[in-house]
Amino acid sequence: MTHNRSASDSLDLAAIAHQAMLDAGFVPDTPPSVLAELRSLEQPQTAGADSGTRDLRSLLWSSIDDRKSRDLDQVEYAERLPGGDICVRVGIANVDALVQKGSAIDDHAAANGTSVYTGVRTYPMLPDQLSTDMTSLVGGADRSAIVTEMTVASDGTVKSSDVYPALLHNYAKLSYEAVGAWLDDKGPIPPEIAGVPKMDTQIRLQFAAAQNLRQLRREHGALELETIQASPVMNNNGQVTELSVVERNSARDLIENFMIAANVAMAQFLTAKGALSLRRVVRTPEHWPRIVEIARDLGEQLPAQPDSRALADFLAQRRTADPEHFPDLSLSVIKLLGPGEYTVQTPGTSDEQSIHFGLAVHDYTHSTAPNRRYADLASQRLVKAVLQKGAGPYTEAELTAIAAHCTEREDAARKVERKMRKVGAAVLMEKRIGEVFDAIVTGATPKGIFARIIKPPVDGRIMRGEQGLRVGEKISVKLLDTNPQRGFIDFGRVSP
Repeated sequence: MTHNRSASDSLDLAAIAHQAMLDAGFVPDTPPSVLAELRSLEQPQTAGADSGTRDLRSLLWSSIDDRKSRDLDQVEYAERLPGGDICVRVGIANVDALVQKGSAIDDHAAANGTSVYTGVRTYPMLPDQLSTDMTSLVGGADRSAIVTEMTVASDGTVKSSDVYPALLHNYAKLSYEAVGAWLDDKGPIPPEIAGVPKMDTQIRLQFAAAQNLRQLRREHGALELETIQASPVMNNNGQVTELSVVERNSARDLIENFMIAANVAMAQFLTAKGALSLRRVVRTPEHWPRIVEIARDLGEQLPAQPDSRALADFLAQRRTADPEHFPDLSLSVIKLLGPGEYTVQTPGTSDEQSIHFGLAVHDYTHSTAPNRRYADLASQRLVKAVLQKGAGPYTEAELTAIAAHCTEREDAARKVERKMRKVGAAVLMEKRIGEVFDAIVTGATPKGIFARIIKPPVDGRIMRGEQGLRVGEKISVKLLDTNPQRGFIDFGRVSP
């Protein structure tokens, strides 16, 4: 590989991210028409409220998200019922109240399809004025929301569910890091919880409900995977100083289980009402034989035909047997399962083709992140049309086009985010050329064979000795070269 080896410190990473967005077909800059519409919008305290909207501002709602996140899509509340069940409410930001279908803001959001998180800069699907303020469930403010209410039994069964509009108040903006450390007995109670009477009891009740939901999903064969994604951390001078890895904890598990349950309930609500719906699908894996082979190499047996329950049991065993390498195994399985996609579910049709293999569910939509994903905003409009007993906002053909475009845009976003992770990694690895690392093969495409070294978690292409390598194979590689400008990292396989 030939390149101009300029000093990494002189790289303009923000400019590289911007160009990556353009190259991937995104519109990274806010169009003038969107800015003009923004100036005409009113404050959203009671936007979308009417006589059918419940006032639930007295409930102890809270949000849990990344520490730096301000585009808050959901809040949660749990209540113990007399019979021992737990009523879980998930409030979703009423983005549609301010982002009207067919408006300039909506058209721009539809074109990009999703927010993109490059680590260097966030490119929001909606302008910051909306996504981090006016349509965000920010702490200490009243907001309009669409609530999914679920009665969760001790065995994790959702005995009943309902969907309705409400006014909410977020009493505590919490972070995964602080809440997770507290729930896992690795840190003190967060001050945002300690400062609100009874909030500690509220969060622990939410956690109990989430654990019940998780246990039932486990029994049904939901896959519990753990991957390592390292994002660049920059100092005030715009220089990459380290790679940050998101660590799994109980707070992330809590929100994941609530969001899955809410998305299932929303899909079932639309189906029960005879409405069109978007479904998020991960089909039965075509590369199952390779997954079976990986299991066999580890001394385990999987059935010849795809079986999510058997795969879930195998993964649970490996997490216990070899926790250090479990993220590497997870990454291989994820690559072999293949990406998800959006499809359209029409009234009266079977849901057998709309399975989400990884979650072991048939009814699954995306509805819980309307500030960040256009599919979720479209789902919100479908739900609100049912609630208001109005005409559907989209024809089947229009919704099918949205599904295809959102699938393509989310794939493009992952590529941009992956490139910027590689740019950051290449900056840090420049001075380690010639070193040898343990690695795992993560991809085999017509463009080449790719691997991720274990420590630090850095991805690159194998340029030497790549013949015959397969996804999931553990190898040793030497770092041959880096190109921070293009995010290229080249490895050579080291013979055993």
